This record gives sequence, structure tokens and C-alpha cells, in this order.
Amino acid sequence: QLQLVESGGGSVQPGDSLKLSCTNSSGSLNPIRMGWFRQAPGKDREFVASLHWLRRSGNYAEFVGGRFTISRDDAKTTMYLQMNNLRPDGTAVYYCAARLPGSPTEWTEWSTWGQGTQVTVSA
Repeated sequence: QLQLVESGGGSVQPGDSLKLSCTNSSGSLNPIRMGWFRQAPGKDREFVASLHWLRRSGNYAEFVGGRFTISRDDAKTTMYLQMNNLRPDGTAVYYCAARLPGSPTEWTEWSTWGQGTQVTVSA
């Protein structure tokens, strides 16, 4: 069973970097696509970035503006989100999720989610 666990969050200052990780506590990952999403206080959850698992091609939300990089390791056990030049509006709980074979394309309908990791960006 796929059980996603995020880590790497924390409290940083504007302009700092963080690298988030997402692993499957049950073993290797074999989804079609995985992604990072975030939810700020009082706001809806939003898409940050996603990664085609085999091709390793990523796509990003417009607000990322080249500051984040989504990737995975060669062993297919962990997905990452390298976040550089963080801004205060990046304060949110960051979640990873997986689109498994047979799941809908739309990320809002994916059923496999982690519990989230808090990122706080403030001076």
C-alpha cells in the first residue's frame, strides 16, 4: 500500500532555500505522475509542481517562476522539491500526492496523499 510521507519543511527567512522530500514508507514508488501541492491558511489547496515518473519531466505553477525544481532519485523511492528564493507567500503546508495507474488525470481527484509538511517563510 502506498503511504506517502513528506519531510524537510521548516521555518526560514525570505530568500532562503528548502528541499522537501516525499517517500513511500512501504517501499518504492511506481506512479504515473507525482506532484507537490500546498495549502496556505484560509486558502484552497493549489498545485505547485508535478513530475512524470518515468520521463522525469516536470511542470510548474506559474508562480514558481523558475525558483523550484521537482525531481526524483534513481531508485524511485523519493521525490523532491528544491525551493529557492522562498517568499513569505510560500508559507503553507506542502503535500505530495501520487497519480496511480487507473486514477483520474485531474490532481484534485487523486486519492493518495501525504500528511503534509509545514513551510514558514518570515523575516
